[in-house]
Amino acid sequence: MPLPPKIKSIRLVAFDVDGVLTDGGLYLSDSGDEFKRFNSLDGHGLKMLRASGVELAIITGRRSKCVELRAKNLGINRLYQGVDDKWEAMQSLLAETKLAPEAAAFMGDDVIDLPVMRRVGLALSVPAAPQLVRDHAHYVSQREGGRGAVREVCELIMAAQGTLANQLAPYLK
Repeated sequence: MPLPPKIKSIRLVAFDVDGVLTDGGLYLSDSGDEFKRFNSLDGHGLKMLRASGVELAIITGRRSKCVELRAKNLGINRLYQGVDDKWEAMQSLLAETKLAPEAAAFMGDDVIDLPVMRRVGLALSVPAAPQLVRDHAHYVSQREGGRGAVREVCELIMAAQGTLANQLAPYLK
């Protein structure tokens, strides 16, 4: 699937959580505590993408303390939780960063993500997403959500923007 030339001008990437940053499973204890499994490879990809100059955000329909903790751990300050209208949240984010929708990317995995995916410069998804969602993605990762999909798209963006080699150089000394 060829990527649009706009990938070179992406300055902001926002991510859904369940099914993208995680495997989509919701783990609940008997006491009501929620657990999510995040991928460390994804986390390092996010840190490298941020270090390359791309702004990061999380926009999710659910609200979870563990997502807040993960965002803080990754240095992601723009966190929108409990969002019913993700496009509205993205518009706020775009206004805050003074960016046009074409300079933004969004990675989602379900129909609730389509209003954002259809309006940004780069729409990203995962193989487990419903066909309708994959049909509206510019790129569907080879890896599954919560299993390296985010790392894959981070490296894809950095490669297209010519920043991947610089981010990997410290590890190749």
